[in-house]
Amino acid sequence: MRTAIVNGTLLDTDTMAMVGERHLVLEGDVVVDVSDTVPTGAVDRTIDARGRFVLPGFIDAHVHHVITTMDFPRLQRMSPVELALGMGRLAEATLRRGFTTVRDTGGDTAGLVRAIATGLCDGPRIVRSGRVISQTGGHGDLDSADRSDALCACQIHTDSLGHVADGPDAVRLAVRTELKAGSDFIKIMSSGGVASPTDPFDALQYTADEVRAATVETDHRHTYATSHAYQPDAISLAIENGVRCIEHGNLVDTPTAARMAELGVTMVPTLVTYHAMQEMGAELGMPERNLEKNRGVFEQGRQSIDVAKAAGVSLGFGTDLLGEAQPWQPREFAIRADLEPAGDVLRSMYHVNARLCGLEGVIGVLAPGSAADVVISDVDPLTNLAGLAEADAVAAVLARGRVIVDAT
Repeated sequence: MRTAIVNGTLLDTDTMAMVGERHLVLEGDVVVDVSDTVPTGAVDRTIDARGRFVLPGFIDAHVHHVITTMDFPRLQRMSPVELALGMGRLAEATLRRGFTTVRDTGGDTAGLVRAIATGLCDGPRIVRSGRVISQTGGHGDLDSADRSDALCACQIHTDSLGHVADGPDAVRLAVRTELKAGSDFIKIMSSGGVASPTDPFDALQYTADEVRAATVETDHRHTYATSHAYQPDAISLAIENGVRCIEHGNLVDTPTAARMAELGVTMVPTLVTYHAMQEMGAELGMPERNLEKNRGVFEQGRQSIDVAKAAGVSLGFGTDLLGEAQPWQPREFAIRADLEPAGDVLRSMYHVNARLCGLEGVIGVLAPGSAADVVISDVDPLTNLAGLAEADAVAAVLARGRVIVDAT
């Protein structure tokens, strides 16, 4: 399939400037030409983007397909069929919002990746961590406190979200298992969290030896480990033992941020999720203990942006929205627009996220040889980034050269 997108104003993500009018030619799943000259030769489809802005497909660096609802007790009771159908629905909706690549930071998505590749459902390109690695009672341990299974120090408990593994040997085995299964990177849990049932929010999780067991394995496979961490001691535990990215980081302080910058550690803020959980969680069945942990985290996250940027930490762009809240995904643009210049936010999404996905030069850019992932919008994100959060902001979406949405 050969598609021409003509007459649009193009976002050049290298210079972070609008240039136009420009004409793109897509062949299969690749951009083959970007020019100020109207393309000649036969094309199968022409999309006129006159008066609109042509952007690379959006990239979300923190999603969870396996968390299909905020009602965690119901999630635990779901059959494999229910879970699979819910995951497919989330993936399709994500793509229609213009997020053509996502970084899934926890859960067994191997089947979903295959389903998208074979056409069983639509969805974005998924770069995946596979199952998270958590200690017993950690942020990735979804079992209730009254579980009465016989304990064995060598045991690893596995569900759709993660591996619960204690001790360096068990962590090493869990990480090797995920890498063998094709995970692109690994995620470990270094602190408590909002959504988990039994751990305090400020809990420090894993030991230095356990973290190093994970990062040695990712180093050997020429990839990296990222860590869920909120408070300074959890962030420090992770980064001093080889973790190269921090998810969330809401409570980061100035000395810790300075050390992150020194070590070249990236941080992926996910601000919209806390707002969504507070607004929607109770109605959707989120337990009160989780809602209590969530209170105040949104404002702390907003403050963390200034702390990290002042220290020179490289920031990504993520959402971490759960289940029914995932339609809020574009609202992260509006939240970040209130905290940073639009160009900085777009660099986070198009440059930093592409690096985290290992796809620099392929996604986050529209140039010959790049992926044919395109969003056409009535909104100029450089002058009105918050406008991308509006329901009608996206006029067309193309993913891997295929037209997904076309309201031009």
